[in-house]
Parts: sequence; C-alpha cells; structure tokens
Amino acid sequence: MSVTKQDVRKVARLSRIAVPESELGRLSDELNVIFGWIDQLKEVDVEGVAPMSSVVGNALPIRADIVTDGDKQDEILSNAPKQEDGFFVVPKSVE
Repeated sequence: MSVTKQDVRKVARLSRIAVPESELGRLSDELNVIFGWIDQLKEVDVEGVAPMSSVVGNALPIRADIVTDGDKQDEILSNAPKQEDGFFVVPKSVE
C-alpha cells in the first residue's frame, strides 16, 4: 500500500488541517516510510511473548500504609495568617 498526495490531501481536509500543496509530496513520503516500518514490525515473531506495559522491569517500591503526619494540626496552622476552629481562613473569592 502506498500513500499518495491525493490521500494526504483527503486526510488533511477531513482533519481540517491546512496543508500547503508544496508539502503534500513530503508528507506522503514520510507516511510511506512509517507504514514501511509497520510492515517490518508485522514480520517479528511474538509467539509466546507476554504483553507488557513497560519495557523496563522495575517494580514500584512498596511501603507500609501507616499514618506518619498525624497530630500536627497546631504546627501546620502556626504559619497561617488567619485560622478558625482548626481550619485555614481564606478570603471569599466567589459571590
């Protein structure tokens, strides 16, 4: 299969992308190269290869799910310009 200038023109029109006439040839050549790479990938034997979400086999570090920052309300609110009943007070921004 080969992508022609007419194909690029049609896809550009359907996509509502303005492509100058002078660029149609270059774009069709680039698309043909990309489709050539896809054809090469079709030749790769992937029988027995499990799908993967990443090419790197790193596992995420697992930590204990414990609360470590609790009981610091007074310390956190100490820098607040205004506080009330254990909460930050901010100016009203929506009427």
